[in-house]
Amino acid sequence: MKYILSLVLCLITFGVFAQQNAAEKKLIQLSGIITDVDSNRVVPYVTITNISNNNQKYAANYKGYYSFIAHPGDVLQYTAVGFTKLEITIPTNITEDKFTQMVKMKSEIIYLSTVHVSPWATVEEFTKDFLAMKVADDDYEIARKNLSRQSINGMVQSLSHDAGEISGVNWRLNHDRALNKNMVQTNPLLNPFAWGKLMQQILNGDKSRQEDN
Repeated sequence: MKYILSLVLCLITFGVFAQQNAAEKKLIQLSGIITDVDSNRVVPYVTITNISNNNQKYAANYKGYYSFIAHPGDVLQYTAVGFTKLEITIPTNITEDKFTQMVKMKSEIIYLSTVHVSPWATVEEFTKDFLAMKVADDDYEIARKNLSRQSINGMVQSLSHDAGEISGVNWRLNHDRALNKNMVQTNPLLNPFAWGKLMQQILNGDKSRQEDN
């Protein structure tokens, strides 16, 4: 009978302590937005781990917003790719049943060592490919080839006239026609003055031959 009474007293004591702990461990609705400390841009899809509650994990959405149930005094760990791990403790002096906590994470810069990638397995393969390599022409050599006589002659024969060139030729032809519009070219055989001049030259030639004789 004594053992039964002792067992009942122990159960009652444990129940009282459990009720006190439950009353002290109240629940709150924790919400917030996670941003970058340098640019104030939201950090999406951050993993939030409640270390004090058996590593319970939560996730923020693509806008950096999160909301879940927690206890005052819980230790939360925020992790995201490209950002430094952050731990925050929920304040214990929260009087309301909800709490808003703005979190700022710092971007993490990782400097990787330089990696030199070589397509040749051995030095002999590199030497063989290097000796057989055709070096591309530089700007001076390309300009020299483009301005050579052979290249220009080929372009003259193959390239068609553009609109500007055709318009210039037509303008010169029209200009020449306008200048020579009032000029009429006559046949010298039908000009009597030309015949008279010719006869005069023949007579002058005969007189000069007679004087020589």
